Amino acid sequence: MRDPDELRRAPPRQPVLNVPGVVAALSAIMAAIQLIRGVLSEAADIEILALFAFIPARYAAVPEFELPGGIGAQIWTFVTYALLHGGWVHLGVNLVWLRAFGTPVARRFGAPRFLMFCAVTAAAGALAHLVSYPGAMVPMIGASAVVSGAVAAAVRFAFAPGGPLGPRSYGSFGHLPAVPLTRALREPRVLVFILVWVGLNFLFGVGVSLPGAEGEIAWQAHLGGFFAGLLLFSLFDPPVPNASAPRFS
Repeated sequence: MRDPDELRRAPPRQPVLNVPGVVAALSAIMAAIQLIRGVLSEAADIEILALFAFIPARYAAVPEFELPGGIGAQIWTFVTYALLHGGWVHLGVNLVWLRAFGTPVARRFGAPRFLMFCAVTAAAGALAHLVSYPGAMVPMIGASAVVSGAVAAAVRFAFAPGGPLGPRSYGSFGHLPAVPLTRALREPRVLVFILVWVGLNFLFGVGVSLPGAEGEIAWQAHLGGFFAGLLLFSLFDPPVPNASAPRFS
């Protein structure tokens, strides 16, 4: 029989799936939507895409085709497209990246701020796609812009002193003060990470595709979400819990 004092000193058990609730909920919603779309008729699925996918032609001065949803769809599709995916492989890849990078960002921001952050990065990705393909009728779907934004947000504090990838690492994504972006960009590892991420997306732009991917990759949306996450990070970053600790915006 174990000593009661030893039991009290034992570290708490970690959950099997150590994922913030908001990340798990978003993942479950996306998976449920994909499952439902899989059992719908082709006509019903096309109707869903017409209502909730991001279609640049919706914003043309004189649309070639009339799309459902009216003004409402012109607003909500800036975000709702991120909940739809082109198949289980597409969804699975995005969920893996969301699990890896959305988890530390969600823990730092908290659920309400993280959801707002996801909406803003999704909208930034849609805007970048709209500017790149004005009037296009092909729908854009997928959470890649949101994932890219989470990657960029993690960069803002992962490489900081005491961060998991920075000097004096403590092996966790604790809420350490985030250095200003101008200072972060002087860190070689941050610059290399950004250059690699941008370079990979330019490769997508010249025709390199991911295994299992169907259709063209909306790489401009990836970059839109990434730079939104990088530049707007401080708007969502909550104050450091210890008020006496220095904080950078």
